[in-house]
Amino acid sequence: MRLGDKTLDLSRPQVMAIVNVTDDSFYKESRCSADVVIATAVKRAVENGASIIDIGGYSSRPMACEVPVDEEWRRVEQGLRVARGISADVVLSVDTFRAEVARRALEGFGPLIINDISAGEADAAMADVVAEYDVPYVAMHMRGTPATMQSLTEYPEGVVSEVLEYFHKRVAWLRERGIREIILDPGFGFSKSMEQNYELLSGVHCLTELGCPVLVGVSRKSMIYRALGITPAEALNGTTALHWEALRQGASILRVHDVREAQQTIRLFEQYRKGALR
Repeated sequence: MRLGDKTLDLSRPQVMAIVNVTDDSFYKESRCSADVVIATAVKRAVENGASIIDIGGYSSRPMACEVPVDEEWRRVEQGLRVARGISADVVLSVDTFRAEVARRALEGFGPLIINDISAGEADAAMADVVAEYDVPYVAMHMRGTPATMQSLTEYPEGVVSEVLEYFHKRVAWLRERGIREIILDPGFGFSKSMEQNYELLSGVHCLTELGCPVLVGVSRKSMIYRALGITPAEALNGTTALHWEALRQGASILRVHDVREAQQTIRLFEQYRKGALR
């Protein structure tokens, strides 16, 4: 996968580090607001092996506060500026569903990954912006909005089947609009019940059959901490367990809060796979 003069090798799993320039993301330790805090988070992520830094300025947790476009852009621009100052080599990603924020980021910082929780459904102009700049695009499955998504968990045909059908149609639609590099995110925690999240995890391999890389974002989410009766701060061990299964199912990118642990999981999984193939 190419972004300008950078290449992202997806023949081996990659780690995308979460940097939230917000004050209300569900995991307290991921929140960054001051330049020095952002810089520390980015530097640590790069040193621990992240190949992608995902900058977000709008929390997508259930019932998150509305953020005006200009405020979202102020946060995203701050994160991108600081991250680029830390490393000129790491790939940057912008977590936004707004075409205007994506356009400003691409104009100001060059080729980036656009990571859209709505797969282009929240803003009709998003696909055109991504196609115009010819950059990789993460399309995530979600129903409704963060405020309504947890009331939209009916999947009569089964969550795996319906998510697969959604992406089959959505990928075709995105390609028709000129987007070449598409990454699929099943949307764990978005319009899925606890049980459906695990059912979906067991079907990640089905999504890889669509011919697009798959991104898995389960890091410290409620499907882990609620199942175990713990807090997000205590959910690293559970996250690691699910990361192994995501890798076994064929995930190409892990979107995480804890880069070092994710990289260690990838290294062990690759070692295991080499042994299993002998």
